[in-house]
Amino acid sequence: MSALVTDVRHGEYADSIVLMQLQAALAREPGVEDAAVVMATPANLDLLAESGLLTDEAAAARPDDLAIVVKGASRETALSALARVGELMRRRGEADDADFRPRTLRSAERLLPDAGWVLVSVPGRYAGGVAREALALGRHVFLYSDNVPLEEEVELKRRGAERGLLVMGPDCGTAIVGGVGLGFANRVRRGPIGVVGASGTGIQAITTRIDALGGGISQAIGTGGRDLSAEVGGATARQALDLLARDPETEVVVLVSKPPAPEVAVDLLAAARRTGKPVVVQLFGWVPPARRQGNLLFAAGTSDAAALAVAAAADSGATGADPASGRPAGKRRFLRALLAGGTLAYETQIGLRAAAAPLRSNVPIAGSLPLEDLGRSVGHTVLDLGADELTVGRAHPMIDPDLRLRRLRQEADDPEAAFLLLDVVLGEGAHPDPAAALAPAVERIVAAGGPEVVAGLVGAPGDRQQIEEQMERLRAAGTTVFDDFAAALGWLADRLTPEPTPVERPVSLDSLRPPLAALNVGLELFYDSLVDQGARAVQVEWRPPAGGDERLAAILRRLQEDE
Repeated sequence: MSALVTDVRHGEYADSIVLMQLQAALAREPGVEDAAVVMATPANLDLLAESGLLTDEAAAARPDDLAIVVKGASRETALSALARVGELMRRRGEADDADFRPRTLRSAERLLPDAGWVLVSVPGRYAGGVAREALALGRHVFLYSDNVPLEEEVELKRRGAERGLLVMGPDCGTAIVGGVGLGFANRVRRGPIGVVGASGTGIQAITTRIDALGGGISQAIGTGGRDLSAEVGGATARQALDLLARDPETEVVVLVSKPPAPEVAVDLLAAARRTGKPVVVQLFGWVPPARRQGNLLFAAGTSDAAALAVAAAADSGATGADPASGRPAGKRRFLRALLAGGTLAYETQIGLRAAAAPLRSNVPIAGSLPLEDLGRSVGHTVLDLGADELTVGRAHPMIDPDLRLRRLRQEADDPEAAFLLLDVVLGEGAHPDPAAALAPAVERIVAAGGPEVVAGLVGAPGDRQQIEEQMERLRAAGTTVFDDFAAALGWLADRLTPEPTPVERPVSLDSLRPPLAALNVGLELFYDSLVDQGARAVQVEWRPPAGGDERLAAILRRLQEDE
């Protein structure tokens, strides 16, 4: 008859890989029907209950106790298997004693004083404390641990920024630093392409594809999946972009992320524009504004991002216009788009979402705000003058320019308006000579020192309005003219891009230089990987502080912070 036996080891900790290995060894023992080797957290106890392995002894264990439960064909079989686990753990302890492992970061630092990195993969409720200690010791942090509170992530990254230290994570699965992979990185060739990723598997997909296409990776800096959230504000991504902009080994940068907060995306893309290098952008869940804007190349997936990066690295490295050139100064800083085409109003919102936020419109798309008062623009405003509510009792603005001319005068008088964007749509049924109607208004705006008027034309050489003559007439009046509406949006994006949030203290380039040396706290798998790649590393034999007693652990933290 089957029997369950339990061994609870109070205050004994083992990482998830060791637990998995012990459980697999148990399952191979003769007569064992099922087994579990887990830390006795509430979630793990629930799993034991679902598996029919929860005993009274295991249920009474604390989260920092090691619970071993064996279901055997008989009680004797189960006890024999349990004794085997004890033998395996003793052997492991003897091996650890032969290769001395410090129990604290401070003692590990003394063994490897030039270690620039600390890898942290302990349970989430303890990970913040280990990361804080690493920052206090002046080390960069690769924080693999998940279930770290959001407010703790914000605080850790604030501390790191003040010290010029990177905090990759929490929940950062992948990075490549100085040719050494951290976490779940792949062994790819070195080269001129750097990656900043708020997506671990995204980094892996892009770096392996770059390798397959013949390219190579200079660095891959993971940030953790929440880094581009509104709360965290892209703290690590901003540091990483600044670092790779200064890195002479990086010629092209790839930015990949899970869905970002819109305002964080605008800020990081502003920083990307200022790198002076081609930047390939893959922000999942975020509609790209164009295929290319200045030095920004927008990808349609990880494979496309890799291909764009390899092609850019093979190119001369030309980056396009400097976004600082022509940026509005003083009070004049907002766009007012007065458009006759509804689709072009949507395209304008998409095309400028990477540069101007927030955008308001009477036809808002996702990420834009509704314009509450159609008679008054607020901030960056995109107006579809052909919308139903504005054409009641009047002809469409493609036919009758009166409404747009009135609004042009109104916007020109607004001291905050920097650019007035017009679409000039030609063709059958449209106004026979739109330039003749618009040019006098533009001349008055230019003469008065008003906002810059920008026009994108939509037409063909065979149109009766004569597109070349329309362009020349508008240009003579002082309009900045484009024969492609999307090109007008790209030109505006370069000038509307705001100054990015500055990096408080730049990360030293020496952080990226081999040879890499690191202290590993948590999963031994990561330590083994570091050593196998030729890095110098020390494994810390970590245990929950104060034996897992939260009250005593809090006292210890306060004492350490007061030192």
